[in-house]
Amino acid sequence: METLTQPMKPVGSMKRVLNALAIFGPGIIVMLANTDAGCIITAAQSGAEWGYAMVLPQLILIPIVYLVQEITVRLGIVTGKGHGELIRERFGRKWAIFSVSTLFLSAIGALVTEFSGIAGVGELFGISPRYSVSVATILLIVIGLTGSYKRVERIGIAMGLFELLLVPAAMMAHPNAHQILQGLGTIPIHNQSYIFLLAANVGAVIMPWMIFYQQSAVVDRKLTHHHLKGARWDTLTGSVLTQVVMIAVVVMIAATVGIADPSHPLNTVGDISQGLLPFLGPSGAKVIFGLGMLGASFVAALVVSLAGAWGIGEVVGFKHSVNSKFKDAKTFYTIYTLAHIGGAILVFSGINLVNLSVDTEVMNALLLPIVLGFLLLLEAKVLPKEWRMRGVYKYVVWGVSGIVMLFGVYMGIRLIV
Repeated sequence: METLTQPMKPVGSMKRVLNALAIFGPGIIVMLANTDAGCIITAAQSGAEWGYAMVLPQLILIPIVYLVQEITVRLGIVTGKGHGELIRERFGRKWAIFSVSTLFLSAIGALVTEFSGIAGVGELFGISPRYSVSVATILLIVIGLTGSYKRVERIGIAMGLFELLLVPAAMMAHPNAHQILQGLGTIPIHNQSYIFLLAANVGAVIMPWMIFYQQSAVVDRKLTHHHLKGARWDTLTGSVLTQVVMIAVVVMIAATVGIADPSHPLNTVGDISQGLLPFLGPSGAKVIFGLGMLGASFVAALVVSLAGAWGIGEVVGFKHSVNSKFKDAKTFYTIYTLAHIGGAILVFSGINLVNLSVDTEVMNALLLPIVLGFLLLLEAKVLPKEWRMRGVYKYVVWGVSGIVMLFGVYMGIRLIV
């Protein structure tokens, strides 16, 4: 009997691995969305101005983004409720409406940033924004109306994985390994310009819509406490992926534009592509970078719009599941659709998109204390004691969250002033 049972052990182990992988999705898609057009531009500006000195902060941000998003996973899995619904139940409808209103405004601003990224990629290939943004808007609306969260998630992840093309693009820039090591040991905290870009990177690592999205996503996936370990690995994997992409952008720009022309403007997709053209050539600068930016913008637009629709549905009380058909959740899908249409119209309106992107960053930064404050309070008050943080881990998470909030407020004030 012993010889018969021994071969079954690897099978059991493989089954556990496959079951864990089946849970993957919400953490990966939300983290891929986190590396959106605005974040890539911020990383490019960081690499151009401070070179490899901005690599270390990106590494440090991996555990930070994981620690915060892990709380949303526990809240969603243990309570079976979304972030907006928990705020309404614990703090009242007024606070919930306030929270979700700022979320929706932030989501619209973020959608404009993502559509601007899509428009910029289209222009690299001579496609008018009216065509590229219109097609993207229609595709995003159709994907959201499929009536299956898993299908939406898989499509979003498939598009978001194009971001990984930025990793070989960084290798094509031939970065100097010795200079990278030197940069890892360089932290010019005495310089105001460095501190501002550091704050921009820290403030951008936790977006309000990320918290709303991932908590609602694990609820829509119907995950239970038995899935918590796999959901944590999903979040950790996504945290690593998003920062690998950010590091790739910093390294790519530091090795090219940062050395040859650090004063080159990098406010748009076109600016970055033109700066890379002499180093990566047409295929590298346009195809690889363009596809990476397109994937980032597309998945972020999908996640941001769903987060906004979910948040409003949780606070107001109408049906808000992506697993529902349109006829059963008309209000939810209408809000999702109007968010995309509104973002596209703003892009077509001719307003200054660079300024609007900055305004969105300010809003996200100033919302951080509110969003993270609610998150920490919900974790401490709503979860049963056995699911709450304890001991040193609790104080580490609270301390890290406090630092992120301070950096967010600092960046918001600096951008306003």
